[in-house]
Formats: sequence, structure tokens, C-alpha cells
Amino acid sequence: MNEAQLAATELRTIRDLIRWGASRFTEAELFFGHGTDNAFDEAAWLVLHALSLPLDLRGDYLDCRLTSSEREQVVALLMQRVEQRKPAAYLTGEAWFCDLPFTVNESVLVPRSPVAELIRAGFEPWIGPNPVSAILDLCTGSGCIGIACAQAFLDAEVVLSDVSPAALELAEANIERHGLGGRVRTVASDVFAAIPQQRFDLIVSNPPYVDEQDMAALPAEYHHEPRLGLEAGDDGLDIVRRILADAPRYLAEDGLLVVEVGNSANALEAAFPQLPFTWVEFESGGHGVFVLTHEALTM
Repeated sequence: MNEAQLAATELRTIRDLIRWGASRFTEAELFFGHGTDNAFDEAAWLVLHALSLPLDLRGDYLDCRLTSSEREQVVALLMQRVEQRKPAAYLTGEAWFCDLPFTVNESVLVPRSPVAELIRAGFEPWIGPNPVSAILDLCTGSGCIGIACAQAFLDAEVVLSDVSPAALELAEANIERHGLGGRVRTVASDVFAAIPQQRFDLIVSNPPYVDEQDMAALPAEYHHEPRLGLEAGDDGLDIVRRILADAPRYLAEDGLLVVEVGNSANALEAAFPQLPFTWVEFESGGHGVFVLTHEALTM
């Protein structure tokens, strides 16, 4: 009898299985960065998902005993995480962003952008008192950034754009999930190529920005994500260059461009020394997100 079979036979409670899963995750040196940052929380997420229980389960339920079939189901999911190195969000089919649930699969990146902190703050102080009536989310993936913006700016119409048909199909499912079909729509476009000509008060993007060197060094978990959403050439700026070139034609005169470039921030500043990038300092962690006004883009 192997270790997984022993666990399914001998362990009894939810607490037992969370502890066992955390031990196996630590032993296997898994990478955490797609929803949790430690083995215990990751194990709890998967155990509760396998049992169809909420993430905010009351503590006294942790000592509930499980049936043999429930234990087998939980252990199988935990071992899948260990053996396949697949992010937990892909195993559960769901990720949370800005306190909102999103359906995800391997056609999109797992939502995790620090832009969430900006959305919660209403993009203050950069937006200020200016009304926001039109928002564009470029390279939208699951639609999480644009949909969260729609929840933050209740009078705004939002366009979610991506070049991937599979990503747009998922974004449309998330629009429906959040009941936003009246204000949020998708557009198939390679960056700005097919975006209808209009002016947006806010353009937000978490585009591909991983350079060649960082792609080679990514943990195994990242290789389950679509390369289309990650890699962006030798210096990580292939897509960002195109965004900066065309954004002035789509950004309102008092509008704001917000783009995440992660570790490619230094390369970006070296490539565009004339642009006065403002780099956001995040209280809850994260880096490599810049803010530019229309005026700054065109000076």
C-alpha cells in the first residue's frame, strides 16, 4: 500500500487531510503563487474544494469525520497537485480576484495582478474626481481586471479585449457569471488592432511581459499557463511597445493608462527614457505597474 492509499485509509478528519496535504506539498517543494503563498493554505483550498465546502468554513467543522470515498477523492486531488505541479486554480476551475470569483482554465493566466489594489482604491489619486464612463482592459484573459473595474465604476461601460478566442470565451462566461452583460463586452483584437476607435477614460492592461531569461527560469507551475499570456520577446517588451505606441489615439485627454510589466520595468525605463513613468507602490505586495496620463504619453 503506497503513501496515498495509506492516507485515504488511516486519516479521518478534514483537519487530518489538510495537515497531510501541507506536508506533502512542502516535501515536494511545490511553488505557491497562483492564489496562495504557502503549503497549508493551498492544501486547505484543495481539501475544501474536493468536499464542496466553502473556503470560510467554520473551524469546528475541521474535525468532522469523512467517508472513505470522500477521503479517496481528497487524496487524489492533493496528489494531482504534487505529481502534475498544476496550479490549484486550474484543479478547482476557480480563482479569486478583487474579492470576486472567476472561472479559469488553462487557456488563461491565473488571476493574481497587484492591479487589484488599485481597483479597490478606485485608481486614486490618479483618477481623482474625473468621471469614468469608458474602460478598456487589454489582454484581458479571464476578464478579471475589466470585470472588477466594472464593479468599481458602476456607470462605466467596459471593453475586454484579447487575441485568444479561448480566453474571450472564458471572459464572456465570467461576464455572465457576474451579471454584467449590459455594460461589459468582449472584442477580439491583437492589442489595439481591432479596437473600435473611441476614447477611454481608463485603459488597463496586464499584457505578456516575461523576457526570454525569466521564461527559462519559471517554476513548473507557470508552464501550465499559456505561453501566449507570458512571453514577450528577448526583453519582455514586445507587447508593451505596441501599447505605448497606440494608446494616445484611444486614451481620453484626461484619461489614465495603467500597465503591469513586472520584472521588465528596468528594461522599459531604459527603452523609453523620455516617458515619465510613475511606478505604483503597493501596500499588499507586488511591483512593476506604471501609470501614465495622456499628457505624459504625448509630451
